[in-house]
Parts: sequence; structure tokens; C-alpha cells
Amino acid sequence: MSVAFVKEESAEAASETILGERPISPYPNLVTAAGFRHLEAKLQEANAACEAAAKIEDVNERRRQSALPSRDARYFAQRVNSAQVIEAPIESDVVAFGTTVTFQRADGRMQKYRIVGEDEADPTSGTISHASPIARQMMGKAVGDVVGAGQQEIEILAIE
Repeated sequence: MSVAFVKEESAEAASETILGERPISPYPNLVTAAGFRHLEAKLQEANAACEAAAKIEDVNERRRQSALPSRDARYFAQRVNSAQVIEAPIESDVVAFGTTVTFQRADGRMQKYRIVGEDEADPTSGTISHASPIARQMMGKAVGDVVGAGQQEIEILAIE
């Protein structure tokens, strides 16, 4: 039956509980060991929130409270199941997953980022996703290599 034929409160609850799925990246789900632990923790949090919401007696409130954690639980379960834990390379002659890269932009700005998985990337904390355009350009390059063009050009200064 359409929600148009039920009481208004139920229609509101239905619209609040129909959430689109979180998008899944087309790139391989590479993660560091710490990133994998973070995914597992987020899955546990989402599952705990689902369990708490299931105990709510009012059906409309239960739906409202379970919509977001249910979606997150599905997302994090998929991410945990597809995760490929990659150890940081022992040698850092070239840019690779898990390395920290210092580079200089064409405008003179120097930046330093560690290349990590998509779910653990946080540029404000010094990490970028291996799927980001800049990381993809730097992969396999060595100190002194220049990637990009024009104002988007960067020179790799150090790899750790």
C-alpha cells in the first residue's frame, strides 16, 4: 500500500527511513592494517546502533533510528569483506601505497601526505587516498620526478 493512504506520521517516517546506499568506489579496496581495524570498528558501531534501534517500541521511531546505522552496517560490511590489507613497503625508492611523499607544487607550496585507503584518507591529517588523482599520478615515480602539467605540476622531493 502506498504511504499516501496511511496516517501522516507513518508517511513522514517512511520518507525518513528510505536512504540511498552509500556509494562504493570502483577502485580496489586497499587499506593499511590500521585502516582495516578502523573499518571493523565502524562496522561494530553500526551494528550496535542497529541493535539499540531494534529495541525501540514505537515502530516509526524504530525505523527512523535504524535507517542510518542499517545503511552504514551494509556499507562497512562490504568494505571489510572487500578489504585488501597492504603493508607499507620496506624500501621507498618509488611512491607506493603506504608511503609518505613530500612534494612541491608549481606555486612553491610544499606538501607531505601518506597514501592510504579511501575510507581512511583525511587530507587535514596528512593522508590521501590511493585513488585520488594526485596519488595516482605519483604512483611508481621516484624522487626528482615531475608529474602533472602547468599549474598542476608537482615535483617529488622525498619518499618515506
